[in-house]
Amino acid sequence: MKVNILKRVFLHKENGQDIRLTDPNEAFTIADVQHFYAGTYPVLTNAKIIGPDIRDDEMQYRFESTMGTKG
Repeated sequence: MKVNILKRVFLHKENGQDIRLTDPNEAFTIADVQHFYAGTYPVLTNAKIIGPDIRDDEMQYRFESTMGTKG
């Protein structure tokens, strides 16, 4: 039996367009990836992590910004 590990991909929406972020390190947790990219995309600092959704042989995680909402 062969086990394939799915590639992780992270999606972030900016100005109405999805930005595809690659996995910086397979050993990182999802929160570590969020903190890693928060340096480049500050809006990710407080973003919610949605997923994973399995599509096209990938695990897709989505960072959704909570800016502009109360609570």
